[in-house]
Amino acid sequence: DTTGRFIGGKLNQMWGQPVVADNRPGAGGSVASDLVAKSPPDGYTILVNSSGVVITPSLMKLGYDPHKDLIPVSMAFISPGVMVVHPSLPVKNVKELIGFAKKRPNELFYSSSGQGSAQHLSMALFCQMTGLQMTHVPYKGTAPSVLDLIAGRVAVTVASVVSTRPHFTTGKLRALATVGNKRTPALPEYPTVAESGVPGFGVDQWYALFLPGGTNKEIVTKLQEAISKIVLEPQTRKMMLAQGMDSVGNTQAEFQAIYNGEIARWGKVVKSLGLQPN
Repeated sequence: DTTGRFIGGKLNQMWGQPVVADNRPGAGGSVASDLVAKSPPDGYTILVNSSGVVITPSLMKLGYDPHKDLIPVSMAFISPGVMVVHPSLPVKNVKELIGFAKKRPNELFYSSSGQGSAQHLSMALFCQMTGLQMTHVPYKGTAPSVLDLIAGRVAVTVASVVSTRPHFTTGKLRALATVGNKRTPALPEYPTVAESGVPGFGVDQWYALFLPGGTNKEIVTKLQEAISKIVLEPQTRKMMLAQGMDSVGNTQAEFQAIYNGEIARWGKVVKSLGLQPN
């Protein structure tokens, strides 16, 4: 919602055209996705959604085809994730966490913002790639997940810089690494999980814009170029970095490849966990 309103306001200034934000929460963002997927492909209805849009096709039966009925236009921002542990754990980096957890199969608990959430699947993928056995504890949202980690009821979680930085900078939590595909300018001193001994691991949580399938290519290009210009403005980059966010503004082709690859990747993870579509 915040991303949509910000970009909408900028588009209003750029094009002199009013942009109305219509918040349609529910079902992991698929309520809004369904509405846009079934809207006329005239460029006047735009979807702003999170990276959860690449997970929901594996978790629930959708009323639209995510490959045919939505056109990925551009990724606007990445919200970098951080792997954090309770400070009582005698580990200071990812390698030490792996070594510690391997000696204690199923003894460590990790929290997430909910079953099938990006946080859950990120930690599940981490466990699969490292051969770790940890127990998942789902919560109703990121805040209670992080609060129970601070209280020591769980050992580790993955959450955004925004929701964790106030706690690991004060010693209530310990940050081990960032979980994205590359280091984030928001925390340049922290290595990625991949750099820390798990090559190939990388999970980006992002906010992006989509148009209905069948939208004219010229319209798609016009919107992509506008988004890129908005998010890569020095003032915007500085403002978002202060909030723990990285500006992207990639091309339609680049984002299309990421979108398709992520749907396939999370589909395999969801299937391996035995999570059935609702």
